[in-house]
Amino acid sequence: MSEHEVHSGHDHEHGPGCGHARAERAGHVDYVHDGHAHAPHADHVDEHPMPHLAHPGHDHGHEPGCGHAPIAHGDHVDYAHDGHRHAAHDDHYDEH
Repeated sequence: MSEHEVHSGHDHEHGPGCGHARAERAGHVDYVHDGHAHAPHADHVDEHPMPHLAHPGHDHGHEPGCGHAPIAHGDHVDYAHDGHRHAAHDDHYDEH
């Protein structure tokens, strides 16, 4: 069995309709939220690297004072709203 990083203390059950952005890759689905990508695996959730997942149809510009909570995330800032975290990337926003 190969080693993988387990995300401990995860009470939410990911699946279709759970409300989180999803990315299909490498034979499984990652669910993106709170700056993490999680994949259900056996009786736990694996922590995976963040995929590039563009948020479609986002017509609101995020910036300081836009009304959404800023969250420091590595070398950039995410903005939280409607259960998602968005980060500016080129001409669109990414799900984080």
